[in-house]
Amino acid sequence: MSKYRPAEYQSYFYKKLIQLAAPIAFQSLMLASVAAGDALMLGRIAQEEMTAVSLATQVQFVQNIFLMAITGAGAILGAQYWGKGDTATMQKLFHLMLRSSILLSLVFFAVCEAAPGVLMHAFTHDALLIEIGSAYLRIAGWSYLLSGISQCYLATLKVTEHVSASAWISSAAVVLNILLNAVLIFGLLGLPRLQARGAALATSISRVAELALCLRISSGRDHIRPAWNRLLQSEKQLSKDFFRQCLPLMGGSLFWGVGFTSYTAIMGHMGVDAAAANSVAAVVRDLICCACNGIGSAAGIMVGNELGAGQLERGKAYGIRLKNLSFVLGFASTALVLAVTPPVVKMVILTDTARSYLTGMMVIMAVYMIGRCVNTVTINGVLDGGGDTLFDMYSLAVCMWGIAIPLALLGAFVFHWPVLLVYACTCLDEVGKIPWVMIRFRKYKWVRDLTREAAD
Repeated sequence: MSKYRPAEYQSYFYKKLIQLAAPIAFQSLMLASVAAGDALMLGRIAQEEMTAVSLATQVQFVQNIFLMAITGAGAILGAQYWGKGDTATMQKLFHLMLRSSILLSLVFFAVCEAAPGVLMHAFTHDALLIEIGSAYLRIAGWSYLLSGISQCYLATLKVTEHVSASAWISSAAVVLNILLNAVLIFGLLGLPRLQARGAALATSISRVAELALCLRISSGRDHIRPAWNRLLQSEKQLSKDFFRQCLPLMGGSLFWGVGFTSYTAIMGHMGVDAAAANSVAAVVRDLICCACNGIGSAAGIMVGNELGAGQLERGKAYGIRLKNLSFVLGFASTALVLAVTPPVVKMVILTDTARSYLTGMMVIMAVYMIGRCVNTVTINGVLDGGGDTLFDMYSLAVCMWGIAIPLALLGAFVFHWPVLLVYACTCLDEVGKIPWVMIRFRKYKWVRDLTREAAD
């Protein structure tokens, strides 16, 4: 292992961070723009249409929990093997991701087609919202069938120095989705006005385009792509390493994702006004989190590359610098949320009660953003980059499931607290676990090389 010289690599660090984080943040922004576009367009038609689609898309959110664990495990190992220069193992990791993702996507597709009403009942008891959401899921379920495959391609592109191509593919699909949203929701160009069903159809068509672009871009000679004739072949040791990372990630993703879905369900059962305000606040949150998502993903790749190449001291120094940057980003995000609150509240059509809820939720969310940014970059970026994936699951079990969710449930259904106080409970976990995260970070258990010499 060569000696790490901080001055020599400082400019390289920031150059690489920008090269990785900017496209990923832009990609995250474009993906969040779909939800924003759905909310704004449907919000111009009726509050019920907007709210029903927001609740229905929680099904895809749950699917993404599993997909993030699968592609996340591939990215953790992939970043290290790419840093080591082992492309043969990268292809085998691609096969592992594809097999797992295709099976998962088939399950979600089948449930959306067979029992969409049952899924909607988990989020609301309102009959109109269930009817609208069920119609949405029957069409959008086809997009869930394709998303698992495309996400494997996009994850592989990111860790193999094709992050710009990954961002371009997602952005093109998002632009198509938004344009089709406008046409199909409002019935432009002589087409029927499909409203929520139009949003679902737009999503499905854009997923077809996204997968087609993934296949086309990855066909280049310098890209890692699957060998379909060896897709079902597996290597025992690599599979063990993969699932050693995947299972804790899946546990953490389940804790976080089901917890977030529970927050949505709790707010949904507090009335249509509360659900509508929460839907808009969630869109704003997802848009502003794009920067920390980009830096978090870049952190995992950068730290993983250095650790896999045997540069442990440099990987450690990168992690420390990225953790410090996460605090700066958190306070900047707080200021941004407060700045956009007035125009956002005026932009969508809400009842007076829902508008007052939204204003309060935005102020609470401003504080929440500090914890969200710090934890995304430090846990999902730096710690995961070194394979320290168990900590996220432990912290979520304690802070979210042991504190935040019980308080929100008690407040909503037992003590009947005001809507904003219940919403504050749903934001408690991110800020509350910052000290615990910093203690874990300074133990440096994440400074590890996860690669093996006999990878092929």
